[in-house]
Amino acid sequence: MLSMSKKAFCVIYLGLIGCGGDPAADAPDLGVSDLAQRAGAPLFEGMGTFHMPVTTADPDAQRYFDQGMVLAFGFNHAESIRSFRAAQTLDPDCAMCFWGEALATGPNINVTSNGKAIMSADERVGARAAIDKALGLLEGLTEKERDWILALDQRYDGDPESPREPLDRAWADAVGAMAKQYPDDTTVASIYAEALMNTMPWDYWGPSREAKLDTQAVIASLERVMVADPDHPLALHLYIHALEASSNAQKAEAAADRLSDLVPASGHLVHMPSHIYFRVGRYQDSALANIRAAEVDEAYIAQCNAQGFYPALYYPHNIHFLWASATMQGQSALSLESARRVVANVRIEQVEQFPTIQFFRTVPMLSLVRFARWEEILTEPEPHAPFAFARAIWHYGRGVAYAATAQPELAMAELDAIVALEPDVDEIFMGNVYPAKDLLDIAKALLRGELAYRQANAAEAVEHFAEAVALQDALPYTEPPFWYYPTRQSLGAALLADGRA
Repeated sequence: MLSMSKKAFCVIYLGLIGCGGDPAADAPDLGVSDLAQRAGAPLFEGMGTFHMPVTTADPDAQRYFDQGMVLAFGFNHAESIRSFRAAQTLDPDCAMCFWGEALATGPNINVTSNGKAIMSADERVGARAAIDKALGLLEGLTEKERDWILALDQRYDGDPESPREPLDRAWADAVGAMAKQYPDDTTVASIYAEALMNTMPWDYWGPSREAKLDTQAVIASLERVMVADPDHPLALHLYIHALEASSNAQKAEAAADRLSDLVPASGHLVHMPSHIYFRVGRYQDSALANIRAAEVDEAYIAQCNAQGFYPALYYPHNIHFLWASATMQGQSALSLESARRVVANVRIEQVEQFPTIQFFRTVPMLSLVRFARWEEILTEPEPHAPFAFARAIWHYGRGVAYAATAQPELAMAELDAIVALEPDVDEIFMGNVYPAKDLLDIAKALLRGELAYRQANAAEAVEHFAEAVALQDALPYTEPPFWYYPTRQSLGAALLADGRA
């Protein structure tokens, strides 16, 4: 994703690659079975064994409900809603099928603005309508089902303008109360953890990597679930997200291993272990997870003519992550191939409409730099004129190539070009959490360091590379990382050359 919530450009993806409103509006011709035709949605194979019994007269409605929950656990919310609506079609009196739609329509950690989980106006209205329908069907339900519906009722007021924070906190508190009332229900505990995470998306750890108070509650809840139900897909998914930015990411390694093959038809759940594998240096496992995830998502998108947020964000995220993993492994061919695939999935017209996603178009140049393809770098075409950040990274790559081939004057000219583009980059990324300015500062420090290093001035190179390291250390957490390689490698080489290591 991703892990994309701390990146404001995630919201932009809502307008990309055929993104639409109603998730059922572009449903394909599902002629695979009479059931799919009647329900208006497919039942997928490979969705795991998760089961949450609900009151329904139709066993197939239960199957669609379970599938909707698993799809929501894997952050494919549009397809999840379609499954819940299929369940409603089969059993219009299934209150929990409307509850499921309302749940899946809600905010999540990967759609944020200014660090807060958000919903569109249409989503707020739709979620309210779904929970109202569930409230009208309370008769004959179990006590727990009524508690679920009454708790979710607190999450939505139907007002597109009202602040979300109090509603999200009320929902978290309500599910927290349910977790105490039903201590053996691992799904209650898992959804409680997710509700807490939605109140602080991607902000789980303090500056010294200490767990925040709510983060401690998240981790404790998920760890209890994994003892009682080691194969709960939501708990495993969230545990990875909760720990990946910590100083102890390896603690989630077992969860990553367990999730790897648990729900083979959910591309995002197949991908998720790579967030931990990358952090602990298992780059081959990270690459393999993303190869598999991309294949799963490609099949799903083709089969279902999938539209909206999932194919626009989560599928390209797999390829971007594959690129990062291959680059860290030193697999030049796979790195370059993946980089070109990333670009192919972010078309020029999309960048023209949403300039802040142009960073995706920098990855081929970064691969070429990483693998010292100096001649290829100098034949790489310049990005389109409006793409100031992509052009600046293009100049960075050329500058490194010129420095490496003993052409310092030309390298300095490329450095000057980066500086000249900075005002345009600042204007494009103003108010966006993508740290474009910081990345250009790293690029400039590295290029200055390369110039000094290649001219046998190791002491000066150490100064510039140390600056790059400090800047990289200060970058916000994300996976894959914002900068394409550990700058300490350059600093280490300069220290060796200067006789200080």
